[in-house]
Amino acid sequence: MSQTSKHIEWCLKKGEKEIGECKKSGRRLKHRGLLKTKPDIENSKKHLLKAKHNFDAITKFREIGFSDWSITAGFYCIYHCFLAITSKFGYESKNQECTISLIKNLKEENKINIDGKFIDMLKHEEIKEIHEGGIIEMRENYTYGVDVSVEDKSKIDDLVKNCKEIIDITKEIIFK
Repeated sequence: MSQTSKHIEWCLKKGEKEIGECKKSGRRLKHRGLLKTKPDIENSKKHLLKAKHNFDAITKFREIGFSDWSITAGFYCIYHCFLAITSKFGYESKNQECTISLIKNLKEENKINIDGKFIDMLKHEEIKEIHEGGIIEMRENYTYGVDVSVEDKSKIDDLVKNCKEIIDITKEIIFK
């Protein structure tokens, strides 16, 4: 069993355990893992709409002088594309690492055709050389840091290009 498969198994157990605990205690059902569900194209479409909404926010934020938030909008554009794919394959994810592992696994099993760069963009790695200046680091820097604008315009231009590409790939995956 691959490392990715083991992580997905852990995520599924976590989701089921947390739902079970909520049922036992009479709380609202929620989890921070993965749940196996029925494939849900309507939910996939909603995530795709949210991805497009975040995509539009990238340029709107830059136009109104809030380019620091463009980075966060770009991150969530890509992430909602992943959630759209996740829903199409019959999963509910409430955990970014679990979502990324599921997408990686679907790629490894040749169930989706997605460039690995998008998976790498969202992975949180300790190896700084790989992700130096990547979207995770940028999102953390601009969300939790004190800079209020992205001075290097090429960062946002690259983000826009990548987001357009992942939206198109996601459309192809969920509508085939």
